[in-house]
This record gives sequence, C-alpha cells and structure tokens, in this order.
Amino acid sequence: MTTDGLGTRYWRLWTSAGLSNLADGAMKVALPLVAIRYTDSPALIAGLTFAFTLPWLFFALTAGALADRRDRRRLMLVANGARALFLACLTVATVAGAGSIWLLYAAALCIGVAETIYDTSSQSILPQLVPRDRLSRANGRLYAAELTANEFVGPPLGGFLVAVGVGVAFGTPVLLWVAAIGVLLLVRGRFVSGRTEPTTIRADIAEGLRFLAGNTLLRTLAIMVGIFNFAASAAFTVFVLYAAGPSSTMKLSDPAYGLLLTCSAIGSVLGTFLAEPAERLLGRSRALVLTIAGSLLTVATPGFTANPFVIGAGMLLGGITISVWNVITVSLRQRVTPTRLLGRLNSAYRLLAWGTMPLGAAAGGLLGQAFGVQSVFWIMGGLIVLQLIPMLWVTDRRMDAAEAAVEAEEATAAVDPQSR
Repeated sequence: MTTDGLGTRYWRLWTSAGLSNLADGAMKVALPLVAIRYTDSPALIAGLTFAFTLPWLFFALTAGALADRRDRRRLMLVANGARALFLACLTVATVAGAGSIWLLYAAALCIGVAETIYDTSSQSILPQLVPRDRLSRANGRLYAAELTANEFVGPPLGGFLVAVGVGVAFGTPVLLWVAAIGVLLLVRGRFVSGRTEPTTIRADIAEGLRFLAGNTLLRTLAIMVGIFNFAASAAFTVFVLYAAGPSSTMKLSDPAYGLLLTCSAIGSVLGTFLAEPAERLLGRSRALVLTIAGSLLTVATPGFTANPFVIGAGMLLGGITISVWNVITVSLRQRVTPTRLLGRLNSAYRLLAWGTMPLGAAAGGLLGQAFGVQSVFWIMGGLIVLQLIPMLWVTDRRMDAAEAAVEAEEATAAVDPQSR
C-alpha cells in the first residue's frame, strides 16, 4: 500500500489509463487529418466522429453486461489489444497505398466498439482496487491523468505525428496501447463481480435497467446528467458561429477560438484535484449545487457578453465544477451500486449521457436558426437552472443511506451467497 492509501495496483492502473488515453487523443486527431487526403466533403469528415460514438448508442448496454460477466481487467486487456490490432491493420493498409475514407470509417467503428468495453470495465474495476472511502481521491487522480493525456497532450501529438508521416501517426498510438497493456498486466488479481447464477445477456441488461429505474437517487442523477449534456451540446454546437470568424459576434481568429476552448479543459483538470476537498468541506449535496451554478456560467455567459475574458473565466469555472460533479457522482455510483451490477449501471449512465448529445445539437441548430444564436445560450441556461429543483431531493442523508444499504447487502451476501 502506498502512502496515499490508493495502493500500487491502483497506480499501475492509473499509468495504463494515461497511456491508453494518450493513444486515444492522438488517434482521434490523426484520423480526420488523414481523412482530408481522401475527401473534402464536410459530411464525410464529420461522419468519422459519428462512427466513433455510434457504438455508445448501440453497444453500451452489452458492454456493461460483459463487464459484469467477465474479469474486468481481462476485458480491458482485450479491448486495448483489439484497438491496437485494428489501427495496426489500418497503418499497414495506408502505408501500402490501399487506404480510403471507408477504411477509416471501418477502423473508427471497430475502435469505438472496443472503447465502450474498455471504458465501462475501467470505471467498474475501481471499487475492487481501492477502499470505498478513497474512491473520490482515486477517481479524481484518474480523471486528471485521462484529461491531460486525452485533451492536452494527445491532440497536439496527433497533429505533429501526421506532419511527420501517416505511418508514424497511426503506429504511435498502436505502441502506446501495447505499452498500456504491458502495465495493466502488472495489476495482479481477479476482478469479477462475484455472481455465479447462469443468465443470458438480455436478462443481464434488463436487470441493470431495472436497477437504475428502481433506484430513485441514481435515476434522478442520471436524468440530470442527460439534461446537462443536452443543454451543453446545444450551446456549444452554435458557439463557433458566435465566437469565430470576422462575421461573428466575438470576431475571434481561429487560434484565439482554440485558446478560448482550452479554458474549459484547464478547469476540468483543476477540478479533479478540488473534488475531494469540496466533498469533505461542503458535503456532497452542497458541492453538487455549486457545480450546477458553475455549469450555468459555461452555458449562459455568452448570452450576456461577447467579452472573451469574461467568457473564458466562465468556461474555466465551469470546467472546474463539471469535474467536481463527475468525481462526486461517479464515486457515489460506485458506492451505491452492488459490484455485480456496476458494469451495467455504468453503461446505462453512458448511454444516457451520450444519447442526449445529438438531440441537443439538433435543438441548438434549430433554435439558433429560428431565434438567433444568442437565444440558445439563454434557453439552455434556463434549463440548467431547473436542475436545482431535483437537488432539493438529492441530500447527503439520502446518499449516506443508499451507501449503507449496499454495504449491508454485500456484507450479507459475503456471509450467505444464496441471500441474493
């Protein structure tokens, strides 16, 4: 056990996750940059993102069921191995002159399916590595590594590698995923959910959905996540029209626009370190209320000013509070969900979070077209304010009671496995 109480196995997982996310960040920038060598169609280029995210809509629940049926570490190893293999095949084909936009689509879709398995298993394995009372710290450190690798280091690395050569751009993420596999192999132990009864995948998925539907606390938070992602997606879909270009309201250059967006990313990384102190000093319920206020700054500030410094400050604070929300609610989810159901619960959450984003993007475009871009920020800000209402019910007392109930259930199950 290390001095921070998280343990050597956790830090090996942390290192592996950092390498894996660095590969993700570089690859997701490299693919579109290579795609423009095959086509100049905006629809086809945008379709790469669609291919990446489509598995979250159609495969997330199955990934959750697998995470509750199999050893979660092994699933992560297989998923990263599959991603490395798919991208290695794409590298060979591209270098040999057989590349095409459709081959990029196929790779993006296959890598996206593997990502659903990896991410779901990664969130589900954490409570089996660290004590429950250290989950907030563990999630915060893990998010910091993932955000830094995926959003700060990975994208510029991907752009640089494409400039060097396509083979290097695709080959480097392959090597990073292989390195992540090597580190993850050092995380010893079996990470199964402990269930023994034979079931079908369909029955497993149904049980996970029933658990989410029947747990008022988790259901309330899941709906709130979906609403926020709807509002944020609507706002940021049209924000580029408000901010970038000589004909926009803010009249920012492309580099200045990119710099403005990094304010949110910087805030997100800072928030991962502030979540545990905020939870300890304010209590979870009050901390979550403050995150809603911060989210409001991110979405609504452009509705009242075109000053890039004010908007950047709002994005910075919003990024901090969004990370605080994520660390607290993910840690809560891991504490109040039985180990045998955690994979399916996490995948249901992801399904809701990603599923509302395309709806929000469509709504933002339609509202901006009908009433003007600035109206989108006001309307979506109002939607976020409404999230204060369910927070009247999401209290520390209810969260503590839910945790105590799960601890009692798992203690009983440990003594009498037939009690389930």
